[in-house]
Amino acid sequence: MKAVIALVGRPNVGKSTLFNRLTHRRDALVADISGLTRDRIYGTVKNDDCDFILIDTGGLTDQADDISDLMRKQADLAIEEADLVFFLVDGRAGLLGDDEVIAQQLRSINKPTILIINKAEGEQKEIIAAEFYAIGLGEPQVISASQGRGITPLMDELKHRVPSVLKEDADVEHENDVQDKGIRLAVLGRPNVGKSTLINRIMGEERVVAFDEPGTTRDSIHIPFEKDGTEYTLIDTAGVRRRSKVSEMLEKFSIVKTLQALEDANVVLLVLDAHEGIVEQDLHLAGLIIQSGRAVVIAVNKWDGLDKEEREWVTSNVERRLPFLHFANTHFISALHGSGVGLLFKSVKQAYSSAMSQIPTPRLTRVLEDAVSDHQPPLVHGRRIKFRYAHLGGKNPPRIIIHGNQTDSTPNSYKRYLENTFRDVLKLHGTPIVIEFKKGDNPFKGKKKKSTDKNMMAKRQPIVKYRNKSDK
Repeated sequence: MKAVIALVGRPNVGKSTLFNRLTHRRDALVADISGLTRDRIYGTVKNDDCDFILIDTGGLTDQADDISDLMRKQADLAIEEADLVFFLVDGRAGLLGDDEVIAQQLRSINKPTILIINKAEGEQKEIIAAEFYAIGLGEPQVISASQGRGITPLMDELKHRVPSVLKEDADVEHENDVQDKGIRLAVLGRPNVGKSTLINRIMGEERVVAFDEPGTTRDSIHIPFEKDGTEYTLIDTAGVRRRSKVSEMLEKFSIVKTLQALEDANVVLLVLDAHEGIVEQDLHLAGLIIQSGRAVVIAVNKWDGLDKEEREWVTSNVERRLPFLHFANTHFISALHGSGVGLLFKSVKQAYSSAMSQIPTPRLTRVLEDAVSDHQPPLVHGRRIKFRYAHLGGKNPPRIIIHGNQTDSTPNSYKRYLENTFRDVLKLHGTPIVIEFKKGDNPFKGKKKKSTDKNMMAKRQPIVKYRNKSDK
């Protein structure tokens, strides 16, 4: 599975700066659910050869107050689920007592750790690192997170310590350990919405309970099965227990497990509770699915027992609070009694087919031309945006690349119009569509206009003015 790295340290040592530097984003994902604070921030680091999950934590101090205790608890959970810890210290401030306390904790739990000395701008590496050897965590990495210095040696050390961060190793490990077949279907939902009941109904047996063993780590469960001649691999996180000291809420929900399940899936089955409607946790899960680009089917569970007014309220609530999942089919089911469960797979197969569609370039270009003919793009600085052609740049989700002039000025409203047109014409239901614009370069930009021979001759001939006819 994808490696997990935790960032820890006392306040104001630059953890968030390093987090944003590595994840290449400013608005990191925040896990805002019951039992989790905003002090644990999850992001994915992807570059040419690395792919891993990075966790940012709040600053650790020795203060004895409720906020400090909560931040310390969140950091402990991040350290527990991590394969390696990035321990940040401030090179300008030097070694402080809080740094020594954190180092002692990391040594006591024997967690693999890389000591990182941040804020080393303008300082010699040997001088600034000298006093930190006393911590006893090995050779420190000296960096400047704000300026990006020292990041390459840090990543080289990480790849040496945790080889699974390498994309090639992660792919090989996934192929060897998990023999997925057919459509990879992930079942996601907050605790107590009926995921386990639904999975057991699909499998026709108490399959999840067999995997619910203490000591199981963050890995997802992959269950192969066949239905109506189609092979599936069910990816479940509901039955995976965490260690006994973790609270029951955290046993049943982990952002790490969710991100890993989304990484493995082709289609996501988002399970909601009809009795409680759409709550904040549901919105966060839906947001994760959108960010992952995976196809999705919505299953509103516990539909039985609701009267007409309650069902109308639930239906309108789903439409109102999940407008960004408008492309997904919604099913109202009862996992306990089995009603509506069988119809889920028709939508799952449709979403998978749409997400994996192989659309030829002429077909995409023809749809683009028809869309532009029906509704012209707006003018930009008095000139019309021109689209030349479109081609498929990737699958799961479909990525449509549109080439033309001034495409970077395409407004979001027209982009949504093109997205809806591609979806309707190509019948891409159940999957998000990613549209990217490529602007053509002007080959004459920056070059001086060359004069023609005729113009050059005209410039060379002197102009003679005659006062009267006798002067000719």
